[in-house]
Amino acid sequence: MSENLLELTGVHTHIGAYHILHGVDLCVPKGQLTMLLGRNGAGKTTTLRTIMGLWKAGQGTVVFDGQDITATATPEIAQRDIAYVPENMGIFADLTVAENMLLAARQASRAAQMDAQRLQWIYQLFPAVEKFWNHPAGKLSGGQKQMLAVARAIVEPRKLLIVDEPSKGLAPAIINNMIDAFAELKKTGTTILLVEQNINFAQRLGDQVAVMDNGRVVHAGSMQALSEDAALQQQLLGLAL
Repeated sequence: MSENLLELTGVHTHIGAYHILHGVDLCVPKGQLTMLLGRNGAGKTTTLRTIMGLWKAGQGTVVFDGQDITATATPEIAQRDIAYVPENMGIFADLTVAENMLLAARQASRAAQMDAQRLQWIYQLFPAVEKFWNHPAGKLSGGQKQMLAVARAIVEPRKLLIVDEPSKGLAPAIINNMIDAFAELKKTGTTILLVEQNINFAQRLGDQVAVMDNGRVVHAGSMQALSEDAALQQQLLGLAL
């Protein structure tokens, strides 16, 4: 068996008339946190959406846990224990926090059936989830909604957690809370693929890194090696970490 939980090989994705991904090769090792970095428009979000089957790859393969899921429908992909937190968070504003959580808890038909021990663990990661449990999710702040989005994704154990820019628009204190939560998630052995623009976030959490540009992965390796190579940072990202 491969040591990679997820592998993309030569993936091309078109959206209408636009050719967005130009042969993406990406490996996500089991039990590690892989950062997907790159400038705006590099193809990061399209890569995540292609993995989830929301946009279909025109060429190439997406293999998850040894199975080809390239042509698999999105609901079936989710049933394989992959959780996806999109950039817009996908919160149901008119539902309460509890109802949002229950939607993702496939083993429960009502809130009382959710895993109480796991909920207590989630409350420790994201206290706002417990505090606003019976409040409409649409009334939460941006940071609280992001916490709910991640909490909902992990309400049951997942093999793979895919998150698109969890720190976007958040205050520094909330970002630090989010970093601590992902660090705790890593300790559970959950495999994580994270798109992020916040370089501090990437440095503190990343085990592996892939850098995208113009619809391709142009660099892949350890996050530590990239963090220690200022010239490579400048070449790939136009900045110094």
